[in-house]
Amino acid sequence: MTNTPQPSTIFRRPLWVSTFALMAAILWGFAYPLIKLGFAEFGITQEMTGSKLLFAGIRFLVSGLIILAIAGKTHRSFALRKATDGWFILVYSLLNTTLHYAFFYFGLSHSAGSKAAILNSLSVFSVIILACVFFKSDRMTTRKMTGCVVGFAGILILNLGDTATGNTNGQFTWLGDGMIIMNALCGASASLLTRGLSKRVDVFVGTGYSLALGGALLVLPSLGIHGRLTVVTAGGLSILFMLITISTTSFALYNKLLCCNPVGRIAIFNSLIPVVGAISSCIYLHEPFYWKYALAGTLAAAGIYIINKGKK
Repeated sequence: MTNTPQPSTIFRRPLWVSTFALMAAILWGFAYPLIKLGFAEFGITQEMTGSKLLFAGIRFLVSGLIILAIAGKTHRSFALRKATDGWFILVYSLLNTTLHYAFFYFGLSHSAGSKAAILNSLSVFSVIILACVFFKSDRMTTRKMTGCVVGFAGILILNLGDTATGNTNGQFTWLGDGMIIMNALCGASASLLTRGLSKRVDVFVGTGYSLALGGALLVLPSLGIHGRLTVVTAGGLSILFMLITISTTSFALYNKLLCCNPVGRIAIFNSLIPVVGAISSCIYLHEPFYWKYALAGTLAAAGIYIINKGKK
């Protein structure tokens, strides 16, 4: 599998690449506290599986429809290059949206937002490793390996419990940490498939397809298991609108960047997501900031720095 960049565009110019990638990462980081605040506003509790799916599904279905509407207004082509490309888009939608965010919403409802944000940095290092396997231009080097080891060390420290005091806040849980890890792996896999998406359909249109289809595949089963938004308030709708805006903007920018640049170069910027997610969760959700978060976040950032050091 090759990883040849597209012809020169604004999405390949270093300053704009950094600006757009940072913008997407910062927006995604703020989604952590917003989702938990949304759960509270809509009256969604931990055991309300259908409601979590419905909340997530509405967000991505509307986001995808907005992107498709913009694509229509700007006269982009909606045509698939082959009839069989529809299957690729379906698989991409399942990984990038349906499974990715089903795991994310489940995990976040059983975990502190700050902890989930740092744990989700696993996706950054997973993308880097997988890109080296599948793309010729993303070769594994000693620098990359060292950075990944340092980053993974941060994730391990995040899940250490304080056995001396009996504090199990950092200990691994399947419903919380396990779901976040599955979410991270789905996101990493989808990042690698994005370049394939651009070969089958206009990437902006493909992003809209994946979000709308993936969102619909969250909404439909949620209705079958009695998913509902128990309480609808102006605050809840405002939060949902902000989440829709985050999805629309971030996915459109991120997917375009992945199609125009080496995967590893863009994925590295996502190291900012756990930092923004942890800090914003502690500020807006009033969660305690444990020393593990600071140390794990520092190691994750150090891993990213090591990987990027000296990169032209």
